[in-house]
Formats: sequence, structure tokens, C-alpha cells
Amino acid sequence: MTIQWFPGHMAKARRQVTEKLKLIDIVYELVDARLPLSSRNPMIDEIVQNKPRLVLLNKADLADKKLTEEWMKHFKDNGIPSIAVDSQTGTGMKQIVAVSKEILKEKFERLAAKGVRHRPIRALIVGIPNVGKSTLINRLAKKNITKTGDRPGVTTAQQWVKVGKELELLDTPGILWPKFEDELVGYKLAATGAIKDAILNLQEIAVFALKFLTEYYPGQLQERYGLEEIPEEIGDLFDEIGKKRGCMMAGGYIDYDKTSELVLREIRSEKLGKLTFDRLHEI
Repeated sequence: MTIQWFPGHMAKARRQVTEKLKLIDIVYELVDARLPLSSRNPMIDEIVQNKPRLVLLNKADLADKKLTEEWMKHFKDNGIPSIAVDSQTGTGMKQIVAVSKEILKEKFERLAAKGVRHRPIRALIVGIPNVGKSTLINRLAKKNITKTGDRPGVTTAQQWVKVGKELELLDTPGILWPKFEDELVGYKLAATGAIKDAILNLQEIAVFALKFLTEYYPGQLQERYGLEEIPEEIGDLFDEIGKKRGCMMAGGYIDYDKTSELVLREIRSEKLGKLTFDRLHEI
């Protein structure tokens, strides 16, 4: 399966980000804590160049905590500070400004020595669609500044947002790369909702997701669907889940489309527990 999705506003956003960099002190790279690698746009390094960066692992409350800690260590080992946050619950929000100040301490000391008065930190926030940028900004600003939604592509224009007296954020539309060279990355992004379902074959995505759960989270899979054991054949697993959840068609046949939608919906809403799809050994 090859997924290509690069709406015009994303190409425009990439140009705008590049143009605004000279105004920016630090870049907040927002990634999905369930996909710390797959949700990092490979163009980001090229786009943000040498600006100081802070990786925010959002939706941390949906991710496998142990693996989130492993990924944070990985980023630290590669010279990139990171924080586990959750824009829905507020987890980690207070750390963002404090860590940013530490990262920019030398820069602001140099500015002070030149007589430049203290000003708010100017941060650019970037990330792929549906990673939670708008919700994060609203949480930081403590009011609804930007539109939010559980579908990709809600933010379509740039805007500056004041966060108290210490931070100014530049929001950008989600930037997804034009084509996923690694098929596995496409499947992971699709399973967690980063790509519009309308352009996907949901049965293919559900097959990938169920195989992943069978390998890495079999206990959670069995518990959620009341399975005594997990069938070896993926078709049999579909049948078991379809029967137990009433995803049936006339004549007693399993409705595989309905079953696929059910599985993906429950993965995205934590009904199958805390999940992390990226593993360090895949690097």
C-alpha cells in the first residue's frame, strides 16, 4: 500500500515555515508519543535547519509509558531534549516553558549583555496533521484560540498565539510528506488516525493493526474482545471479533468493513489500552 497525501496548504505551510525561521528562537516539534519516529516528518531537519529544538511527545497518556521513556532517552542521546506531554489532560504542560528557558539561557544572556530587554520566547510549533497542535496551543493559552478536531487538516493557516508573558507561539498547518517510502510508516500513521480515512483501505489498515497487537500486546487484545486464545489466521481473528461485536451482514456473514472500523476506532480511543507502535530496534 502506497499512501500519497500532500494537500496544497501543506506545500504552502512548508514555504511559510522556512520564511518565518529568522523570527524564531526555538522549534517545538510535536510528535505522537505512540509513533515517536513515524510521526516525525523527515523533512523537518531540513526545514528547521540549526534552530534549537524541543521534541514534545504528545498523546503520552495513550502511549506505552515504558517505551515513551526509552524514546526520550534516545532523543537525549542524540542531543535533542524532549518532554512527554498530553494536550488533552495537561500532562507535562508546565515543563515546556521551563525547559525552553534552559535551552535558550545562553542566547538570552547574550542579548541581555547587548542591552536587549527581556522579551517572550518565540517558538514555532510544527508537526504532522492530527498530532494535536491546536489542542496543545489552546491548553497552553488556557483558552480556545485555535480550531481543534479529531481529523487531520483542521489547521490551514499560520497564526501567532500569546501564552502568558513568557511565550509566543507560531502555529502552522500540519505538514505531511508527499509520499511514504516506508510502507510500514504509512500503516502506523493510518492506524492512529494521522491520515484521512476516506483515502484509505481500512481493511488493510485493520489487518496491520491486528497483526501488530497479536505480536506486541496479545493480552490487551484478548481482554478487549474476550478471546480465549488468538487465532493464528488473521481472517479467523476478524471473524471472532466480528461475531463478538455483532458486525454481521444478512446470511450470517461477517461485515469486514464494519469490523475494521470498530478495531481502528477502539485503537484510537484507548479501548485497547496504552499502545506504542514504534520500537527502537526498528531504527
